[in-house]
Amino acid sequence: MSDILLRHLTFLYGKDRSSRLLDRVEWILSDHRARLSPRASGLSQRDSLLILYGDQIQRADEKPLQTLKKFCDTYLKDVVSGIHILPFYPWTSDDGFSVMDYRQIDSTLGDWDDVSSLKNFRLMFDAVINHISSKSDWFQKFLQDDPRYKDYFITVEGEPDLSQVVRPRALPLLTSFQTPSGEKKVWTTFSADQIDLNFRNPEVLLEILDILLLYVEHGADFIRLDAIAYLWKEIGTTCIHLPQVHAIIQFLRAALNEVAPHVHLITETNVPHTDNISYFGDGTNEAQLVYNFALPPLTLHTFHTGNAHTLSNWAKTLTLPSNQTTFFNFLASHDGIGLNPARGILPAEEIDSLVNKTLAHGGLISYKHNADGTQSPYEMNINYFDALSDPNALIPSPSPTGRGVRGEGERESLDLQVNRFVAAQAIMLSLIGVPGIYFHSLFGSRGWTEGVKQTGRNRTINREKCQFDELQTQLADESSLRFKVFSNYTQLLKARSSSPAFHPHGTQVVLNLHPSVFAIERLSPDEKSRVVCMQNVSEKKISFTTNYKSAKDLVTGHKIQMSNITLEPYQVLWIKIN
Repeated sequence: MSDILLRHLTFLYGKDRSSRLLDRVEWILSDHRARLSPRASGLSQRDSLLILYGDQIQRADEKPLQTLKKFCDTYLKDVVSGIHILPFYPWTSDDGFSVMDYRQIDSTLGDWDDVSSLKNFRLMFDAVINHISSKSDWFQKFLQDDPRYKDYFITVEGEPDLSQVVRPRALPLLTSFQTPSGEKKVWTTFSADQIDLNFRNPEVLLEILDILLLYVEHGADFIRLDAIAYLWKEIGTTCIHLPQVHAIIQFLRAALNEVAPHVHLITETNVPHTDNISYFGDGTNEAQLVYNFALPPLTLHTFHTGNAHTLSNWAKTLTLPSNQTTFFNFLASHDGIGLNPARGILPAEEIDSLVNKTLAHGGLISYKHNADGTQSPYEMNINYFDALSDPNALIPSPSPTGRGVRGEGERESLDLQVNRFVAAQAIMLSLIGVPGIYFHSLFGSRGWTEGVKQTGRNRTINREKCQFDELQTQLADESSLRFKVFSNYTQLLKARSSSPAFHPHGTQVVLNLHPSVFAIERLSPDEKSRVVCMQNVSEKKISFTTNYKSAKDLVTGHKIQMSNITLEPYQVLWIKIN
C-alpha cells in the first residue's frame, strides 16, 4: 500500500518531496489506526440513505441532532439503513457548505456524542474540501500573513486568461482581500465566502487526510467528496476533472484502505454523465459510489412526455467497471435538479422544455457563466413533487377515477399526483445502485417559496425545516399528503430490502415492453433471485403482453397473471419471478 501512496505523492508533488511526505502520511495513519474499530463494509439491497440537514426536524428546547435521533428511531427503523447528515460543522453561508471548522460540530445542532448516538444507522459525512469559509481560522491567519497558511489558498497575480475555467455559478471567480503585505486576489469558485483550498501545497492534503480519518473515528461509513471535480487549479485549463483530482481521490482511497477499508468514498460531480462516471477510476482505485446525476432530469423528462424511450435507452448504457463500485441513485437533494448531466442525452429543445415546465410549476432557474461570456441554465430549483405535478392543477378532493372534474387533464387529484411521484421514486429504487432519498421526497413536501423570499437564494425552495410535532400529526392523518407519500414509499423500500435481486452489485437488463413503461429486470449476484420492475410513466391505462408466466407482486404479495398485463395510470408493479 505504501507503494501506491508514494506513487500518488510523487505524481502530485515530485520525487524530491514524496519520500518525506510518505513518512508523514504513515504517521497520520498509525496515529488513527489505534482508535479505529473494524466494521462491516459490504453493501446489500437493504442499504438506502436518507439525506437531510442536522436541523431538518426541530423541537422546542431540544438540540436538533437529539430530535433527529428520536425521529429516526420512531419512523425510519427498517425503512432506511443509513443517514446522510448534510454539513453539520460551524458555518457562515450556503446552508453549511461554507465550513469554519472541519473538526467541530455546530453547537446549535449538538455535539459529537449526538452524532454517535445515531449508530443504529450507517452514517454519511460531508467532506467539503474544495473550499472553506472566509471566516475560518485558516483563512483569517492567511489574511494576517501567518507563514503556515501562506500557501493554503490560491492567489492570482496580474491578469491571466481565466476564460477557460468552468464555472458552476454566475459569480466572480476571484475575490480581493487586504493583507499586511498588500491586496491579494484569491480563488473563490463558489462564492466570496467560500475560499478554495490549494492542494498544490501538500500540507493541505495531509491536513484533509487527518480530518477524514477523524470522521471515520466518529462513525462515518460513507464520505461524500463535495464539489470534488474542481479541487485542482491550473491556469490555462478548465480547472475541472484534472488528472491531479483523480490522483488525490486515489490517494485518499488507498489511505482509507490501509486503516478503514469499510469506508466508502462517494463523489459529488454535477457534470455530464461520461465525466461523472470517470470517478470510478479503474473500478478498484477511486470512488466506490458515484452520484447518478443524469437520473433526476431524465426521469422528469420521462414523466413530462409520458414516454420511457429516452430513459430506457440511457439506462441500457449504465455499466460498472467492477463489483467494487455502484451508483448512488437519487432524484432530489438539497440542491436543485442539475441540467448539465442531461446535456448530450436530451436535445436542447427538450432541456428548454424542462426549464419552461419548472417555471410554470412555480420553480426557479439558476444560471452559470460560459467561456464566451453568456449564461445558460445550470439547475432547476424546485421540489421534485412540484417538478412532476403542477401545484396549481390540484383539486381539493380525489375523484373515483383519479382525474379532475374538468375532464381534460387540466386539474388533478392528490392521489394522481402522489401516484405519479411514487412511480418516479420506484424507478430510482429499481435501478442498480444504492438509493439516496432526500428528506422532502420521503415525506412528500412541496416547494417552500416563502423561504426563498426570506433568504433570496433559489435553493431554499427545497430546504424547509420541519417541526417534529407537526410532522407527527401529518403522518398520523391518512388523508394528508405526507402520510400518502411516506406509506407508499415505505412499502417500496421494504419490498426492495426483502429481495437480493436489488443488490447494488447485481445485474440489470432494461426491457422494452411498452413505450409508456419503464421496465427493468434485476438479478442478484448469485443469480438466484429475479425481479421485474414495471412503472407506467403516463396518465393513461395501458395493456401489453409478456413472455413471463404467473408470478407474485413483491410489494403486495398478490399473484399476478403475467401473460397479459394492465397498468393503471402511474401504477408500479414489481414482480418476483420464480
